[in-house]
Amino acid sequence: MSQEKESGRLLFLMGPTAAGKTEVAVDLVARLPLEIISVDSAMVYRGMNIGTGKPAPEVLARAPHRLVDIREPRQTYSAAQFVKDAAEAITEIQAGGRVPLLVGGTGLYFRALSRGLSLLPQADPQIRAALEAEMHRLGLKALHARLAKVDPASAERIHPNDPQRIQRALEVYEVTGKPMSALLDVGRGQCRGFEVIAVSLEPAERGWLHARIARRFEDMLSRGLVEEVAALKQSGRLDDGMPALRTVGYRQVWRFLRGDGDIEELRLRATAATRQLARRQLTWLRKENELTRFDCSEPSVVARVMTHFARSAGGS
Repeated sequence: MSQEKESGRLLFLMGPTAAGKTEVAVDLVARLPLEIISVDSAMVYRGMNIGTGKPAPEVLARAPHRLVDIREPRQTYSAAQFVKDAAEAITEIQAGGRVPLLVGGTGLYFRALSRGLSLLPQADPQIRAALEAEMHRLGLKALHARLAKVDPASAERIHPNDPQRIQRALEVYEVTGKPMSALLDVGRGQCRGFEVIAVSLEPAERGWLHARIARRFEDMLSRGLVEEVAALKQSGRLDDGMPALRTVGYRQVWRFLRGDGDIEELRLRATAATRQLARRQLTWLRKENELTRFDCSEPSVVARVMTHFARSAGGS
């Protein structure tokens, strides 16, 4: 995929959670010769449908999404694996005469594909256990403070309430002696040789997105989110140690099913966590310069994005 010559076009449709990326993408596929590749670290998991905002089966029939339902919740899925899978999907889509439309909100996956991702060291069980013990003893705030000393760039990028990524960054430093932020910038992106046309759907008013997040979670509850998680729990497909349980929404429902709080507390926790996720995504997006931003709250957003992609691709 990384050949020097012009290799074709890639369309990126980015944005925070609940911005309406899927709806826009499905409309675009109906009007332009595109095929969707999902760039979402949660939609890869089978059985986790409602809480991930996965398109309904009838939508997927009209607008197939690659890299959806490719892992069981007990399995891990990394940025490096995404790059490999996405590269294969891009090649197949182009061979079929269509243009790949990469859609999602997982910024690390977009970055890994476009700029490269170094081969970070494998997890070290002993170091990870020591960091886990340190977190329980001193608290997550202390771990984040330590990360800020050895890897300020990662500490700035990683939210202070994200134990998984804080511990991973510290683990990488312990294993390699180098900041993870430096290692992440090493390597060539798989998009070299491609013309990348990147769009971000972002709300002009944060309140619009917050209201949409609240409405969407209510819809998820009415469609059976709690029952979905309970079924995954009962079948053994999801438990405390699985990476999929870190997904926003599922983590909060899991606490609810264990008797921690009532349904109203679940609503508050889940919507607050989703707003935090959206805020982190927007912060990341605003540091990206090579993209065109559209107000996702505008009724004309689909037409505007379609026109932009069509013009940028020379009418293709």
